[in-house]
Amino acid sequence: MTVPVSAVVGGKLFSGTGFEEGELQIAAGRFAGDVGGAADGEVVDATGCYVIPGLVDLHFHGSAGADVSDGDEEGLHKMGAYEASRGVTAMCPATMTLPEDVLLRAAEAAAAYVPAANEADLVGINMEGPYISPGKVGAQNPDYVRNPSVEEFRRLQEAAGGLFKLVDIAPEEPGADAFIQQLGDEARISVAHTSCDYETAAHAFQEGARHLTHCYNAMPSMHHRTPGPIPAAAEHDEVTAEIIADGVHIHPAMVRLAFKLFGDDRMILISDTLRAAGLGDGVYDLGGQDVTVKGYEARIDNGALAGSVSDLMRCLYVAVTQMGIPLASAVKAASANPARALGLSTLYGSLQPGHVADAVLLDEETLEVKAVILRGNLL
Repeated sequence: MTVPVSAVVGGKLFSGTGFEEGELQIAAGRFAGDVGGAADGEVVDATGCYVIPGLVDLHFHGSAGADVSDGDEEGLHKMGAYEASRGVTAMCPATMTLPEDVLLRAAEAAAAYVPAANEADLVGINMEGPYISPGKVGAQNPDYVRNPSVEEFRRLQEAAGGLFKLVDIAPEEPGADAFIQQLGDEARISVAHTSCDYETAAHAFQEGARHLTHCYNAMPSMHHRTPGPIPAAAEHDEVTAEIIADGVHIHPAMVRLAFKLFGDDRMILISDTLRAAGLGDGVYDLGGQDVTVKGYEARIDNGALAGSVSDLMRCLYVAVTQMGIPLASAVKAASANPARALGLSTLYGSLQPGHVADAVLLDEETLEVKAVILRGNLL
């Protein structure tokens, strides 16, 4: 049961760079200017809370027992309900390295998804595989790794109704240059799961790649003689970089370093969750492989990390409380920045008039989620 909201008062609103006291007006599911009290709905008292935009997760595989790669529309509804309950109001789930027919089913299910009143919007799909390096598969299935294919991507994009907003490639693989050149205007191309050196990565960014997938993970480390892809990405101002701040994947000092290297306008917090998010310890499937979850760690049989079980709101919490990332920077990295990377900055990631009325109330002391407003309705 959701309740229409006409205003949010008494809280500290996120301005885009910091927090200031004020109130939000909501009309017809959008943030509005002064509506003169004409809008119907509940007035939410946000005293003692930060009011931030609904979060946008552009890289996670699943939650609540479901995975986008299942190609199951019912599963997408489970994911949508769970994500919204945690303040993630716009989602762009990521497919895995799988056969084309499996990816087609996932694309078709995503295209058919229409959110219920308590479910997050599905604003895109992130194609994490299969165009990755066989030497940097991580938890992806190596049996289905293949070279970048413009033709395959366009078939999948047609099935998805244009929902593929991000697509990953290892730029050292055959066909990568042509892929970037031909598709750079059709999707945001990300360097990912790669063994490439600095020069190859820099060339990919010069050709039109605009994103770096889960910075530090599944790529060469930075070294003073062999810099690798991370400095190449940092040197290109138009490139955004994801990071998993779950307290498992990356040391806090390296998260802080990434924010300093890229700046908080270019960093994007992601969760990279698998279907176990919101459940508990156990053995779960990820792209056809068993993943064992214990606490906040998820690993495949060889010990490699297999994504996360910390949803994006928890990653924001960890980034701020355990890693020393300023709250304003973390909020920007989990809302405005991913919305911009997806080409959706006029709709999501902001409390400004005209944007979809998605907001989260966080307790000022604990950063606990106190309330979620989804498309102008209180969950």
